[in-house]
Amino acid sequence: MTTSFVGRESELAAVETALTRYRTVTLTGGGGVGKSRLALRAAEEIRERYADGVWWVDLSNLYDDRLFTATVCDAVDLLDHNPRAPVEALCEWLTGRDVLLVFDCCERVLSSCHLLISELLAAAPKLTVLTTSRQPLGVRGEHRIEVSPLSTDDGGNGAADAVRLFRERCATAAPDVSLDSPGSAEVISDICRRLEGIPLAVELACARLRDNSLTEIAERLRSRLDTLVDETVWPRRHRALRTAIGWSHELCSPLERLLWARLSVFRGPLEVADAESVCAGGPLDADDIPPLLDRLVDQSVLQQTGTRYRMLDTLCEYGAMWLAELGEADVLVQRHAAHFATVLADSEAGWLSDQQVSWYGRISASHSDVRAALDHLIEVDPDAAVEMAGRTGLFWPCCGHLHESRDYLERVLALDTPKGPSHTRALWALGITLTLQGDHRSALRIGEECAAAAHADGTPQSELFAAHTLGLTHLMAGRPQAAYDVCDHALIAHGTSPPSGAPQLCCMVIRTFAHSALGRLSEAYEAAIALRRLSVRYGEHWARSYAFHQLAFIDLLQGRANDAERHARAMLACKHNLNDNLGIALALDLLTGANAVQGNGIAAARTSGTGNTFWRMLGHPNHGTPELSEVRDEWELQARKAVGDDAYEKAFRNALNHDAEYSLALVMHGPLPS
Repeated sequence: MTTSFVGRESELAAVETALTRYRTVTLTGGGGVGKSRLALRAAEEIRERYADGVWWVDLSNLYDDRLFTATVCDAVDLLDHNPRAPVEALCEWLTGRDVLLVFDCCERVLSSCHLLISELLAAAPKLTVLTTSRQPLGVRGEHRIEVSPLSTDDGGNGAADAVRLFRERCATAAPDVSLDSPGSAEVISDICRRLEGIPLAVELACARLRDNSLTEIAERLRSRLDTLVDETVWPRRHRALRTAIGWSHELCSPLERLLWARLSVFRGPLEVADAESVCAGGPLDADDIPPLLDRLVDQSVLQQTGTRYRMLDTLCEYGAMWLAELGEADVLVQRHAAHFATVLADSEAGWLSDQQVSWYGRISASHSDVRAALDHLIEVDPDAAVEMAGRTGLFWPCCGHLHESRDYLERVLALDTPKGPSHTRALWALGITLTLQGDHRSALRIGEECAAAAHADGTPQSELFAAHTLGLTHLMAGRPQAAYDVCDHALIAHGTSPPSGAPQLCCMVIRTFAHSALGRLSEAYEAAIALRRLSVRYGEHWARSYAFHQLAFIDLLQGRANDAERHARAMLACKHNLNDNLGIALALDLLTGANAVQGNGIAAARTSGTGNTFWRMLGHPNHGTPELSEVRDEWELQARKAVGDDAYEKAFRNALNHDAEYSLALVMHGPLPS
């Protein structure tokens, strides 16, 4: 949490008690009353009750139901590589687990929350759910706790909670302002009473202390609350929040208000460059935006984490209202979509470079906005939608967004658009998505369609894309000779020296894997060394990680366990940098083998347990390439023989039951600091 937690002792106790008696507890209340903060604190304090963890599902960036289930899967790290329905995967993942799921901002997708939570509770008897919502979900057995504003009356026991919050936030927002002058206590109490103890309203008022005295704040609020009364607003306390937001909005400069409104089109955290690209125009110059962002942070309109900014849900709604009032909503949505289409184009252009890792991080952080941009383009610009969706193929499948990737690619390919390289690339992206889901029959059909489209395009890039998707499907389906032939032919006919783009490197990876799967280990080792050398030259990590995979695998087959461990750890580091959980799982398998062959049974058990945690998150049907599955059981037998079944099982279970990132950190770096 970025700020301290004030009061709420009785509410915390009520939540903690309710979670021992009910499987679904919902915190209800109006916007800005503190539901999310209370849920977060409660979850932190009772984390140890749940053997399999507490997971936070943030629904605040959803505007419809389409991406609801995918958002839940992402939140619990279920990056399912199986073509089954996501709800089925979630039910299977949760069955038998002692878990607390916290769903925040359920009012966004209330009916979907009702249906999914009901199904999950039926499938997973040990599951407990805590939700925040402006209204109850209606789930059977749901226990509702109404979250009230902070107390404004001290009750004879010292400062009221709202006053304590005001003082703490003022110490941060305006540390040079003294709150100890004669009469200050009475003015602060008056401000908190007029704001009816609503935490967000109090924090917005505190942010004004840099430019206004306590007395000025009290007078402005007294005037507004006495005159701007809307009797249609219910509950009545919402008037105070609306007044506080409106007053904060009025006190912003015209350019700050304009930026506030325009920023409401973003769905997730944004960079300065995003705001400059989307929000500049008219009286708002791009150069004005960085200092204006900082001013909005100072005024508690934005929150800043590192280099990224995010707006609270309630304030975003207010900004969107003003954007519509200004008549700019349609224009800003178009700018937003065009910007993120450009971000994806730039990321593809920068993929084969030393910026590759940062591009993976960029696309991952912008995931919600990329989805929103695609949704808009599918409706208004099908050609641009096809082009943009195809570009996700370098990023989404690698980072586990397979269900979303399949959904968007099938949607854009169903649009009435002309054939061409963009259409071919979308077919390629769909083909690799289907292969990684284990749907090899559909993947082969799409791959053949991609090959025909590439032939019609007549471009080397299209031919290489088609060869890669067909080669990957053949390889994963246990047909290494077919994989080798299709990629080798494409590389001979269309490759350049040095490689000119991602599809050529992708084909080189498939050809290297096919060599080893066919038993041509010398050729595979040479190809992996050359691939690693080329990758280092470019500064990229994706192909390098697979070069390390092949080196480690061949080292194991040829009895060089120490070299295998070194190469497996190098692959693990590359894949961790890319946030590629499939690659992490593959690297952990190889590291397990290296430990087992060296006789280090405990390390092998721990690494295997961690690997199984990642495979379970992925829901992968094959646990990697076919040739790896053939030796995995042999490595386990070696490790068990080295330390005994009991010791192996204990170490394996300990790793399996830990948080995935914690277990991975132990494998990579040793124990985390306490």
